[in-house]
Amino acid sequence: MPSNATLGPVGSVGLDVVSDGPDDDIRLVALAQQGDLRSYDVLVTRHRGRIYAMIRNMIHQEADAWDLSQEVFIKAWNALPRFEAKARFSTWLYRIAHNVVYDWSRKRKLISAGELNDEIFERERIDSASMTTPSGGESPDDTMVQSELCEKIEKALAKLSSEHREVVVLKDVQGLSYKEIAEVMACSIGTVMSRLFYARQKLQVMLKDEYQTR
Repeated sequence: MPSNATLGPVGSVGLDVVSDGPDDDIRLVALAQQGDLRSYDVLVTRHRGRIYAMIRNMIHQEADAWDLSQEVFIKAWNALPRFEAKARFSTWLYRIAHNVVYDWSRKRKLISAGELNDEIFERERIDSASMTTPSGGESPDDTMVQSELCEKIEKALAKLSSEHREVVVLKDVQGLSYKEIAEVMACSIGTVMSRLFYARQKLQVMLKDEYQTR
């Protein structure tokens, strides 16, 4: 992937996609490893939303999340010759994203304290209301309540340690299996389960008052 490539709009690639499953990923990876940029563009289009969502939920900064997503796919392109189909391509991408976020956080000295800087979070976070689209049956009050809940969940996530926040994002937001999360985070499945249990307990405590009023 050329260094000046960008994450263009969906549908910008002129290659027909018959399937979007793991098997089709492997087919496209094989073509991309032979230098087929169009096949790699399809992979970028297919996975960029999930990679962006993971990073966005990890760092709570929209502009940086897009930049880091771009970096993930550039690094993936450069490392593509070394990719082996022992794991899913998506899991491999999540692992690269994990490393990119870690490096970004370390450079800003956000990891040593175990929590994101709350001031940065408040300044940079996306307004939760802008991400909430009311359905026909929702009143403005319902939409506002939902928006406030999303904001409280975001702030609670930001107070978790980097490791606990990531395991929640990968499991509860991205829907990865325990095995896939273990591969991404380079730890055992038992460690994943332990971190997830602890993180959920922490979130439950932080959001206890919210759920008691519902």
